Amino acid sequence: MGSDRDSSGRADVREAALRLLARREHAFVELVRKLERKGWPAVHVPSVVQDLADAGLQSDERFAEVYVRSRAEKAYGPLRIRAELSERGIDRALVERAMAELEVDWLAQAAKWYGRRYGDVPVTDLKEKSRRQQALARRGFAGEHIRELLG
Repeated sequence: MGSDRDSSGRADVREAALRLLARREHAFVELVRKLERKGWPAVHVPSVVQDLADAGLQSDERFAEVYVRSRAEKAYGPLRIRAELSERGIDRALVERAMAELEVDWLAQAAKWYGRRYGDVPVTDLKEKSRRQQALARRGFAGEHIRELLG
């Protein structure tokens, strides 16, 4: 009787995980955390997610590619994207591969966001320049991009 209940619990966790994956890609660690936070039995969650990964239904590589593209399109910089992927449990090598494959011109992305945010309003003083530099840094752009953009 116990094993019947056990397999039913695994099936329920699998169904919940598949519903989450149907909405969007999830990183392995992110999916495990989300399922456990929703109250699914922690005894089943990691092995069920591993089964989904083995079957190709969950992929950290696919998640990283989609995530990098999405965040770059929203004008976030490489430093922030790397940090966010790391928080979601994505391996550093996988992060670097996804970043390299996208081939983004980060300076152009920074300039695009800067233009939308500040338009043609010139920097009037050091305090304003500092505010703008900090805004670019919060979005995850590297110092070299910020210096090139603001001089």
